[in-house]
Amino acid sequence: MNIRYKDALISFEDRGAGNAVVLLHGFTESADVWDFFVENLVDSFRVITIDLPGHGESECIGDVHHMEQMGEAVKTVLDHLNVSEAVIIGHSMGGYVALAMARVYPKLFRGLGLFHSTSLADSEESREAREKAIKVIKEDHQGFLFNFIPELFAPENRDRLAPEIEALIAKAKQMSKKAVVAAQEGMKSRSSSLDVLINAKFPVLFIAGQKDSRVPFENIWVQMALTEEAHSLILRNVGHMGFLEAKYQTFDFTKAFISSCYRPR
Repeated sequence: MNIRYKDALISFEDRGAGNAVVLLHGFTESADVWDFFVENLVDSFRVITIDLPGHGESECIGDVHHMEQMGEAVKTVLDHLNVSEAVIIGHSMGGYVALAMARVYPKLFRGLGLFHSTSLADSEESREAREKAIKVIKEDHQGFLFNFIPELFAPENRDRLAPEIEALIAKAKQMSKKAVVAAQEGMKSRSSSLDVLINAKFPVLFIAGQKDSRVPFENIWVQMALTEEAHSLILRNVGHMGFLEAKYQTFDFTKAFISSCYRPR
């Protein structure tokens, strides 16, 4: 299904019935990274997955995809579906989008999930790394994706998950150069969302990998301490892609979190 936002088509799927769960993918991914989760959640929940702007079947909305703009695209989908409250879980960049939404629409959230994601803004070093990445992308974005995606996995998991890595690369290569750059520019310019965690009146899920090359798990401890109700899962031999590297463990923990968010309080 599609809906229009800022003259661009945004693709989404709405499956199952009951309390709503929204799953947001990360950079260079698409909604289908959540297929295993969706298949095993739809018997209990209404599950909504969305291709963020420039990813999957969704079109670009500009030269820079700010997290707030992508959040507004998600909100447009939820308004169209008459969803007034949901547990919203985002992987990596999807977590940044969810945080941007939570600042503006806190009453929409029954729970927030940061799945290998962080409320911190990029450090100066990280912004410089993104600048370098953008230059590489502009020269050879498919070559960038070929090298970037395997590095998201812990080294010991790369051979075991070689078919999954190849599928992620093939899917990402369908993205335009403009879309890849727009997402990097948006992530580079995002502000800190620590205030969202401090002010959150809803539970927050943290899933972190000890071998995550993108979101150091040491940073997650501080963020958990800021949150009134934190649910955390730290994975020892996992990088940035726990929904593949530790599929069953992360699914079970996520489903339990979603269920807890909808229990009477």
